[in-house]
Amino acid sequence: MPWVYIVECRDGSFYVGSTYDLERRVSEHNEGLGAAYTRRRRPVVLRWSVQYDRMDEAYEMEKRLQKWGRAKRQALIDGDESLLRGLASRSWAATQARAAGRGGRPGPRHETW
Repeated sequence: MPWVYIVECRDGSFYVGSTYDLERRVSEHNEGLGAAYTRRRRPVVLRWSVQYDRMDEAYEMEKRLQKWGRAKRQALIDGDESLLRGLASRSWAATQARAAGRGGRPGPRHETW
């Protein structure tokens, strides 16, 4: 079954990925066989992971997490649900302010986590 994961790189940055074999993939990152991003920032440490039933679900979550900023990813890793909600609200408010500045209208709200 597929996994979505976040590893922390040597420089403190986060890398988000998905795989069918989590242990193998983290090892590949540490052996320099992973993504070019992690190859230059070894070693990496697994900080968060979740398993899905289907790869399309895992891939969708991977893409969502890749759009998140560092604070939101850290809140997820820490399990800080209240901070995640606050960060999602600020993100939504900023999106609405930008839309209003362009003469747009606020749309329906969708949680991004």
